[in-house]
Amino acid sequence: MRAFLRPLLGRVARRRWIHLILGGALVMPYVLVGAVVVGPVSGSSDVFTSLPLQLASFAVGLPLAALTSPFPLTRPMSVAAARALCGVEGDRLADAPARTRAAKGRTAAWFTLHLGLGGIVSGMSLAVPPFAAVLIVLPVFAGLRDTRLGLPEVLGHPWASALAPVAGAAILLALAGCAAGCGALLAHWAPALLGPGPEDRLAAAEARAADLALRNRIARELHDSVGHALSAVTLQASAARRLLDTDPEFVREALAAIEDTTRRTVGELDAVLGVLRDGDAPGAAPAPTLAADLDGLLRRTRAGGLRVTAEVGTDPGALPPVVSREAYRIVQEGLSNALRHAGGDVRVAVRISAVDGYVEITVENPLGEVPAGGTPRSGGGHGLRGVADRARLLGGAAHAGPVDGAWRLSVRLPLKGPV
Repeated sequence: MRAFLRPLLGRVARRRWIHLILGGALVMPYVLVGAVVVGPVSGSSDVFTSLPLQLASFAVGLPLAALTSPFPLTRPMSVAAARALCGVEGDRLADAPARTRAAKGRTAAWFTLHLGLGGIVSGMSLAVPPFAAVLIVLPVFAGLRDTRLGLPEVLGHPWASALAPVAGAAILLALAGCAAGCGALLAHWAPALLGPGPEDRLAAAEARAADLALRNRIARELHDSVGHALSAVTLQASAARRLLDTDPEFVREALAAIEDTTRRTVGELDAVLGVLRDGDAPGAAPAPTLAADLDGLLRRTRAGGLRVTAEVGTDPGALPPVVSREAYRIVQEGLSNALRHAGGDVRVAVRISAVDGYVEITVENPLGEVPAGGTPRSGGGHGLRGVADRARLLGGAAHAGPVDGAWRLSVRLPLKGPV
């Protein structure tokens, strides 16, 4: 018995019934407008005393509902109701307002279907239960047969009165079946009429791509700024510990470099977290650039014992801001690789030049622990991928690998943006 009643009166069926009643409530203003039209045409002063005139008002109101459905909030509100009450999975429906003609047409069809079925079921829900209740209690209250309830004369027969409760229960089950069927129909058509169209899928894909690009940008910034700082601080602290008793002056320089590195990294980290909070947070520390911060980067790296030679064949201040910013990160990552893989007390050559509308960056150091063939060690390689991403986004190219016993990072960036 429970298995029989669950499709009719179970939780899902009840929620869908409420959804239909919501549609009936929404259709009422349109029915009232329809009554204003039907009344003068039919010559009746009270449309709601006649069932045919009520149905005519309903028929006039539904097209009016379809005409008002292009309102931007119609689809989001319909989707929210369908998710909450129809049991339709969220990813099968579109949240954004309908923009294209096809999407607006589907929304109009859904809105009209919801209000049409909702109006019918709501009317039945108001009229059928009282009549069914009278039938159920008719054998107990025989005097009801003589009242002005509009009961059929056939109910005056004894055998009909005895069967009246069965008929009442059957009518209630029929009402529940009708509501369940209409609710199932709406749930079936919801993905087709309220689901995402090609334009919605494209917008969702663009949003995911933008989110992924932002995540990758934040990952690159964290890797390049914090990763370089930790590598430099580790090397500086190690060198200071070894020379603590023999070269106090070097130790003081190393500690000063550690302080400067950590202070700058905190500022850069605040800027990266600002991207997470507010896009580009106002008041956050500006991103470092080649023009303003290259000398400090080289000085802090040398303080860790790395022998860095820099050959700058162009004016960093003449570079476009975005190129200057990305070039700084690329040089920083090249020095970080040297710190991590080649170790301290090695010679690293940095060359920056402008040739034929491109800025060319080369960072070269002894091969050291970097594996041959350009394959990063297990768990590494994120920095080189970040360098490649930075170059690609600007329309340039990056190459890294062993050349003549040395590890060379070569990057070429266009000065006039992506090409």
